[in-house]
Amino acid sequence: MKKRRRLGRGVAVVGSGMSKFGMFRDRDSKDLFVEAYREALSSVDKGMDPKDIDALYLGNFTNDFFIHQAHWAPLISDVIGHVPKPATRTEGACASSALAIREGVFAIASGFYDIVLVGGVEEMSKRSTEEVAEGLALASTPYEGKIGFTFPGVFGATACAYFARYGATREHLMNVTIKSHNNAPLNPKGQYRASIRDLMLAKQEKARKKGRDVPAWEDEKAFLSDPRANPEVAWPLHLFDCCPISDGAACLLLVAEELAGSFTDAPLHIIGLGQGSGMGLHAKADLTCFEATRYAADEAYGMAGIEPEDVQIAEVHDCFSIAEIIHLEDLGFCKPGEGYKMVEEGRTRLDGDKPINTSGGLKCKGHPVGATGVSQVHEIWKQLRQEAGPRQVPIKDLRIGATHNLGGTGGTCTFTIFERR
Repeated sequence: MKKRRRLGRGVAVVGSGMSKFGMFRDRDSKDLFVEAYREALSSVDKGMDPKDIDALYLGNFTNDFFIHQAHWAPLISDVIGHVPKPATRTEGACASSALAIREGVFAIASGFYDIVLVGGVEEMSKRSTEEVAEGLALASTPYEGKIGFTFPGVFGATACAYFARYGATREHLMNVTIKSHNNAPLNPKGQYRASIRDLMLAKQEKARKKGRDVPAWEDEKAFLSDPRANPEVAWPLHLFDCCPISDGAACLLLVAEELAGSFTDAPLHIIGLGQGSGMGLHAKADLTCFEATRYAADEAYGMAGIEPEDVQIAEVHDCFSIAEIIHLEDLGFCKPGEGYKMVEEGRTRLDGDKPINTSGGLKCKGHPVGATGVSQVHEIWKQLRQEAGPRQVPIKDLRIGATHNLGGTGGTCTFTIFERR
């Protein structure tokens, strides 16, 4: 019988902040984190004295490679005035700041600390696309890296395996892309803030103004099917199936549950926490699932005492369009082979019964890898507190949300469940 895990002390989120995501050649990691930190402090309804923060846990993947600077936890600690209190960096590839959340939760649950700042930051835009691909590939297994199997290739192979097994097609990937881009204009912090239709019409208008032949795209799928507008990256993935290169930061304020009322009347309680690990693609018997996700989900659901159908809204790690489809299945939101149908039926839209990636996801919000895990929680914070503005989901009695963060080619995964009581 699987052990049902419990925290020794409840933990709640009482503040959340996020910088704008994008490519900022004139800003650095410190600038971005300060922006997120200030917003997090201002979001605490009853106020918080920064001097009361006991410790900082910071997720960062490869600023060492991207900007040749390491040791980021004390650097951030210094810039926000946290010195000489402890500051610790966590690294788990794209799940780096999700691990920071876990460490912060455990520190409070143990009774050692009462108030903890967790965050993440990444600065990627100072390198070329080729260099970013090289840096991110450091999270792959040595076998994958030695043959030049970068992440588009990994997820392209995953998509091919999924298509072969379940009969999905590129058109089903387009459904994910269109849905994410429909959410994108509604997120003021997101990197891409245009729907696929907006992009299509803009290209047609540009051609018209320049006196060129105007592409006769009838709809978004015709646009996405045109290799001139949406070139192939790693079959069957095309440009609009892939998340962008991003800079950004995000942070959360965690407190012991019994103290939460001193800061806000609307905290988010962390009720489920799971983490799993996975093997490289060379050793996997099945490329259509991630064992780390399944393990993390099982652990989190057991801790929360709920079932997948009880999760009302989720942010999942859609680094590529196929990834969102597979995560829907691994998290138990649908059966294996039915993720693409769930998207096709509109169930994951803002007005669907299981809204997924209302922020625009990594695909449109952006993916500064060290900040992604915390930024996902920022979206759930906004949604459960009914503060998401025009992208607020219309679900009545919205109480339970979750975040799923995947690192590497599936080597690290976290799944965290939140409740507004």
